[in-house]
Amino acid sequence: MEHLQSIFVVALLAATVRSTAPLLFAAMGGLLSERSGVMNIGLEGFMLLGAFAAAAGSYFTGQPWLGLVVAVIVSAVAGAVYAVWAISLRADQIVAGTAINLLGVGLTAFLVQRIWNQAGGSPTVAGLPSFGGISILVPVSFLLVPVVWWTLARTKAGLRVMASGESPTAAESVGIDVPRYRYACVITAGALAGLGGAYLSIGDLSQFTTNMTAGRGFIALAAVIFGNWTPLGALGATLLFGFAQALRFQVQALGWPIPQELIIALPYLLTLVAITGLVGHSTPPAGLGRHATAD
Repeated sequence: MEHLQSIFVVALLAATVRSTAPLLFAAMGGLLSERSGVMNIGLEGFMLLGAFAAAAGSYFTGQPWLGLVVAVIVSAVAGAVYAVWAISLRADQIVAGTAINLLGVGLTAFLVQRIWNQAGGSPTVAGLPSFGGISILVPVSFLLVPVVWWTLARTKAGLRVMASGESPTAAESVGIDVPRYRYACVITAGALAGLGGAYLSIGDLSQFTTNMTAGRGFIALAAVIFGNWTPLGALGATLLFGFAQALRFQVQALGWPIPQELIIALPYLLTLVAITGLVGHSTPPAGLGRHATAD
């Protein structure tokens, strides 16, 4: 019995780490965007576009690393499009983010049908290397957390990003080019979320399936809120959500007498709790969603 329990714990921990990785990529990107003052609910669309681009790039080149590069480029371009809408054109950021999400769902489904002449997903493609069942992108996602923390807290550029998010008018009054920093953060958010999507398609499954992100972009955004817009807080939140997703698969595999619907809904229930602020008290950047005068 103890041996079986040990196996269960190890399997659950490994599954938690694997489930957390794509959330971390998107959460760190969303954190940068929102710290600069730009609301970003388009993470789901960025992830989906990145997942498709990675699979397509790997399929046509036979090289998963090139697929990864394609994913970063495509999702960064999508981030740039969103930045133009949200920053330069001063569009409603919630509406613009929703448009990105709809674009991700519709465009990827259309391209799957056009490229592979089949609905539902791509053929099997070459995947990224893994070690002991853990994709090489997993440690990269966790290393990203201290990098983002150090960038925001210890570099001049990071401090200017946070100033842009707290008070864009005051930041501009001391010579900070707020739109430039916001553009950089939103494009970076797109690229990082695209990496999270690439993890799903060529780091985990070696295949793209329609709508394979399954709400992970929204969960990542909830992790940013739940973590009070801090890298370490977002890490803790993504681990919690990753654990909830991993527990779902482990419970299903073991056949425990727990309603399957409840287990499936658990990550999304936690997301609702985080977004509605039922747990803890989150304080967003004061300038979140506010336009700078020079946008």
